[in-house]
Order: sequence, then C-alpha cells, then structure tokens
Amino acid sequence: MSNARLSAMLSPLVEELGYEFVGLEMATEPGCRLLRVYIDHADGVPIQACARVSRELAATLDVEDPIRGEYRLEVSSPGLDRPLFNPAQFQEFVGEKVRIKLFAPVAGRRKYVADLTAADENEIQLLYKGNTVTINYSDIAKARIEPDFDEILRQANTQKS
Repeated sequence: MSNARLSAMLSPLVEELGYEFVGLEMATEPGCRLLRVYIDHADGVPIQACARVSRELAATLDVEDPIRGEYRLEVSSPGLDRPLFNPAQFQEFVGEKVRIKLFAPVAGRRKYVADLTAADENEIQLLYKGNTVTINYSDIAKARIEPDFDEILRQANTQKS
C-alpha cells in the first residue's frame, strides 16, 4: 500500500484522538521494515500520547492489514528536525533552513541544505549558495527542517537570564 493511502487511512484516527497527523514514512531497517507515524499537538507530545496513538493505530492496522509482511510501528513527535510531507507544511516553514534529499539531481545536486524561500501547491524554492533552485514536490524523496542548534541554545540561555 502506498504512503498516500496509508496516510488517508491513519490520519483520521490520529485526529480523532486529538492530535495533528504530520505524516508517515516507511523505512527499511536491518531485519525489518519500520512504519513511522509523526503526530503533533500545540501542547507538545508526551510519550504517553505516542503510546496511546500507537495502540489505536496498531489495532486498526491489525484489522485492515494494509502492509504485507512484518513491520514495526513507531509513533513519534516530529522533533526539532521536523519532517515536511506536504505543500501546507512547506508553506508554514518558509524562511527556515531545510535539508532536502531528491530522487534525481536538480541543478546538479541530489541533496540540499538551504533556505526555503517560497512554497506553493506545486513546488518550492531554495536559496542555495546565492542561487535560487526550484524543486517540484514530486522530485523530493525526503525533507526536514534543519535546526540551528546554536540559535536554540542562545534562546534557551537568554530565557534563563
């Protein structure tokens, strides 16, 4: 089953439990596949929330059986290096630095760490080494926010003072 169909199946369940469905990814790890589902909430996502959502999703996945073979389910908050899955998420984070991995090279590269300067329904624009690079969503294999840990530490230290 495709990630889009799995998302369509699981998203309403996550939202019924009071959380935002951020997205999901299927990864291959040594010995098994991993279905990772990201959830978020304005008040944060404690470990108990991940466990509760995991139990509910596992029950649905057991009944529907949409994934062939063995896999492990993991429910997680998106974290500081939040993954980006859809145009609305890219639009929300315009102005942030992102890490992008592409299926095939665009402007000679398959990987970018650059500033996200624009996003619409079809594509994003990055500022990479002074040049604007336009990338269609269909070309993106993975995308994440690239946190500036130095700035995060500065802000934390400022709040303590």
